[in-house]
Amino acid sequence: MPLPYPAPVLPLPATPATAETAAAALAPRLFAQAPATDVEGHFPTQEFSWLRAAGLLTAPLPAALGGAGLHEPAATQALLSTLRHIGRGNLAVGRLYEGHVNALQLLQRFGQAAQVRRWADDARQGHLFGVWNTQAQDGVHLEPLGEGRYRLHGRKTFASGAGSVTRPLLTAARPDGGWQMLILPADEQVPQYQPEFWQPLGMRASASFGVDFTGLEVTDDDLLGQPGDYYRQPWFSGGAIRFAAVQLGGAEAVFDETRRFLQQLGRTDDPYQRQRLGEMGLLVASGQHWLRAAADVAARPSAELDADTTVAHANLVRSALEAICLQVLPLAERCVGARGLLRPEPFERLHRDLTHYLRQPAPDAALADAGRYVLERPGPACQLWEM
Repeated sequence: MPLPYPAPVLPLPATPATAETAAAALAPRLFAQAPATDVEGHFPTQEFSWLRAAGLLTAPLPAALGGAGLHEPAATQALLSTLRHIGRGNLAVGRLYEGHVNALQLLQRFGQAAQVRRWADDARQGHLFGVWNTQAQDGVHLEPLGEGRYRLHGRKTFASGAGSVTRPLLTAARPDGGWQMLILPADEQVPQYQPEFWQPLGMRASASFGVDFTGLEVTDDDLLGQPGDYYRQPWFSGGAIRFAAVQLGGAEAVFDETRRFLQQLGRTDDPYQRQRLGEMGLLVASGQHWLRAAADVAARPSAELDADTTVAHANLVRSALEAICLQVLPLAERCVGARGLLRPEPFERLHRDLTHYLRQPAPDAALADAGRYVLERPGPACQLWEM
């Protein structure tokens, strides 16, 4: 499998702040390109060449490995802002980039030193990472073959970037029931892609196919961490703040385009449009405050030890941002009316993409878990999130 883009020969972002600045600068280009990329099963190759040239695909690595340090807890604010900017450019690109970031964070957290160096080198050479965990009844299993070799059986669904992600992080069941992470060299062990699975409402360009891995082989060097590490808290549920940041970027794009549309039509003096834009501005600003609070909680020294608080707050963040996005969409529709929902205006695509991307797993359970947390705490509301 050839790489979809070559490795760059350009300077990388030196700090998390410069990575954030690079993402903000790229957002308008991503947005302008989005209509051409909005094709079912298409992969945004051009857009990822821009991300790579800006150093954003290696930015989640430490500086010693050629990155910008976005993996550090202290850089969470810059990471979330980076994801938000890419999301406001193109939600499908944001979804794929968030998966790449997630995989790089997991391999740094659970990988052995030699593995981390090898996979970081892969990232610098142009390999794209992702996390493919979702599956149906025919999920992936590991069959031990002896001498540190394993054969894969089964398939994953919603494998975003299928055919272009060359280093997918998979979860697979071991014979003893343990849940094992591995990183598949998919350019060498090429799975069977099933594009017919992906017939979506939105997020067409995320290429989230079904993928069959039956018959492929991996070794101990490809296994990541210990069984069960993927679901360790606070990282598993706490990672929801990343996709929530991408979603808020989509809501910001809806806001920006609604304002542009009304300005273009000369409807800025209409009191009802002003009221709607005021409501949308309130919602977007609230979302930005939620992300700053999420970064503060994730960056605290006690975030890992007090996993229960970290996870409960992350569940609040994802729930709040979902609600914000769901309120922004109908306000925008009322602002632009039927005329605004005609192509080539972007609202039809933005609505499809954001509506689809908001359907993340177990939203009710996430909010219920936050409710469990607050019910078990004896202190007042002002102390609920203190660690």
